[in-house]
Amino acid sequence: MAAAEGRLSNGAGTNDPNEGERDATEGAPLPFRAAVDALRAARLRPQIEIDPTKAPRRLAPFAYALEAAVVDGDEDLADGRLILLHDPAGHDAWQGSFRLVTLVRAELEPEMASDPLLPEVCWSWLTGALQARGLSYGEPSGTVTRAGSHYFGGLSERPPASQIEIRASWTPREGLGGVPDTASHLASWCDLLAQIAGLPPAAPGDASVVTLPQRRGPQSR
Repeated sequence: MAAAEGRLSNGAGTNDPNEGERDATEGAPLPFRAAVDALRAARLRPQIEIDPTKAPRRLAPFAYALEAAVVDGDEDLADGRLILLHDPAGHDAWQGSFRLVTLVRAELEPEMASDPLLPEVCWSWLTGALQARGLSYGEPSGTVTRAGSHYFGGLSERPPASQIEIRASWTPREGLGGVPDTASHLASWCDLLAQIAGLPPAAPGDASVVTLPQRRGPQSR
């Protein structure tokens, strides 16, 4: 996960990747501990490398964070971060006591990035991934951003690069004991990561997944 840590180095990383594991549930209420345990126990497709990372401390009384990279051999296809927030008193904006926050990004061909429908398509991938697993959620919000880079001077030999970035949050509905099905939400998030990376769907015969056939080649780790 060294590559993902480098690419997601905006303050959520840590020199000790186990720090997030040690601190996340210290003094936390039972529903949060159960939700985190489900994240830790989830089984994911082998192309996705996932590790705990230090969670932000100001967004909620309790937080747990994971970072992931979609890996093909020694190359990263996409990366992202998923943060579980918990406020036992509830939160008006969330309409619940849990919230999931995510950042997902991948490189694209400039021609694909210029498609005017791309933001709507990428947002539908997120909601579609949740719906495909029958998950109940509410209050979704987020942004889809396209960014392009052109290189000059000593970097002029590099081809133009384009990136798609999805930032989103949603409220997972709570089940028995006030605990949301965080393992299934994590699996849906990994479906989104795989989709934006251009991987085929994990389930045979699932024609609902539309990948990015024109995305730029994988990035060196």
